[in-house]
Amino acid sequence: MQNARDPEKLVQELIDVGRDAVERGLVLASAGNLSVRISDTEFAVSASGTWLDRLTHDDFAVLTTADDETGAARDGGPKPSSEWKLHHRAYRARPDIECVLHLHPRTAVVLASLGREIRLLTLDHAYYVGPIGVTPFFHNGTEELADTAAEALRDHNAVIMRHHGCSVVADTVEMAYRRALNLEDAAQATALALQLGDTETTFPEDGAVHA
Repeated sequence: MQNARDPEKLVQELIDVGRDAVERGLVLASAGNLSVRISDTEFAVSASGTWLDRLTHDDFAVLTTADDETGAARDGGPKPSSEWKLHHRAYRARPDIECVLHLHPRTAVVLASLGREIRLLTLDHAYYVGPIGVTPFFHNGTEELADTAAEALRDHNAVIMRHHGCSVVADTVEMAYRRALNLEDAAQATALALQLGDTETTFPEDGAVHA
């Protein structure tokens, strides 16, 4: 956990992640949303309707992690993403995390939606991703979506919401994005293994310590 947070720097890290995520095809158009904890009681989340490859510092709403969260931005800031509850619940469920990335990695979402287990096949998959949580489909912006994802995040750092997207968390923006990249890479590797006729191979359980 970061003791001395620099909100401007942290938001800039999210801006950089958003641009790269779009370039890599992890999210399209205005889908997906990003957030970072900027104080012990507040987090900044990308605003409603923003495209992740076009984010500026003005495109983030500051919300509180308090119980009485209403989605109202601090100081008249922009309207937060419709998925703000997904981030709010995640921070409340995991006091140890500093960042939540909600993206739509195609291969990972397709495999989870088809009921196919995403296998960790490489050292990086095992180290950065670890066990992957999967939740049923709920409509975006709903309490059910936010609550089920947050519950799954209690025991996982990467959770896939079927027919929707993923939430990846960490104690830094950089680590969260490393996990997101490796989650989709693990899904692509799993898809390749299935095409080659392999349905069982996984990385040795004692081969890595999870990040």
